[in-house]
Amino acid sequence: MTSADEKLDVQLVHDDALQALKRIKSGSAKLIVTSPPYNIGKEYERDKKMSLEDYLAWLKPIVKQCHRVLADDGSICWQTGNYVDKGVVHPLDFYFYEMFIDLGMQLRNRIIWRFNFGLHATKRFSGRYETLLWFTKSNEYQFNLDPVRVPQLYPGKKHSSAKGEQRAGKPSGNPKGKNPSDYWEFSASNAFLDDPVWDIPNVKSNHPEKTIHPCQFPHELAERCILAFTKPEDLVIDPFLGAGTTAIASVKAGRRVIGIDKDERYIGVAVERVAAVKRGELNLRPSGRAVRAPKANESVAQVPSEWGEDVNGEA
Repeated sequence: MTSADEKLDVQLVHDDALQALKRIKSGSAKLIVTSPPYNIGKEYERDKKMSLEDYLAWLKPIVKQCHRVLADDGSICWQTGNYVDKGVVHPLDFYFYEMFIDLGMQLRNRIIWRFNFGLHATKRFSGRYETLLWFTKSNEYQFNLDPVRVPQLYPGKKHSSAKGEQRAGKPSGNPKGKNPSDYWEFSASNAFLDDPVWDIPNVKSNHPEKTIHPCQFPHELAERCILAFTKPEDLVIDPFLGAGTTAIASVKAGRRVIGIDKDERYIGVAVERVAAVKRGELNLRPSGRAVRAPKANESVAQVPSEWGEDVNGEA
């Protein structure tokens, strides 16, 4: 499929992101949520690694088209990491921030996405977080707090007398839950249920959502953006759809979606996954479930004998 019709509930487009975006009506999308390639040599990126300047020049017109198709009260959630060249780290959100600000957009949150697992570095600290930039096109925008609230950490906490006689001794928290912070933790703790952070694991080999795509983000990340920044039947667009995560989250939430990807294999995977989620048969990790931590008596938690003595004070 090479065209995009924002009137359809689900449109999965095999095409170049820039060309497909140009065919979408201006101001039609309420939310754009995506994670563009990082230019780090993944199989879905260009035949050869671009210079940082060429990479940014490639994405700049795509960012401009995203701005054009976005409604005046719409949002963009741009999730990105780092470009690394000869061991030197270039935080990509820094460059994208400038692009969006130059278009007159306003940054509402710079969200830190932290996770426990990834490639280990040898000449610098191992990278364990990425960023999600939430921009709005104007001061009028959708923000639905209730669907993404997390439980209160201290539900029994009371107002002190310093707050005045009318509030003294009464619960200080909101019974619906509290506003999540701009720090979404991907750890082995039960953060989503007990703390004011969000706990979502990154998609690795044993993750139930894992497909042939080498760099998926979890559906819960897209789902939270969609629930917070849109309402039912709004249009969501992902110009770098990959394995279809944004489309799946949109279908689950009752939103319309246009997903674009230049790789026909990934579009095929996305079509299958969307069909499965509509049938209620797609294997997804439940939103809000904590990452499992190994118990102290499990073999993976034991210090290997091959490491010798005096490792953490144990044999």
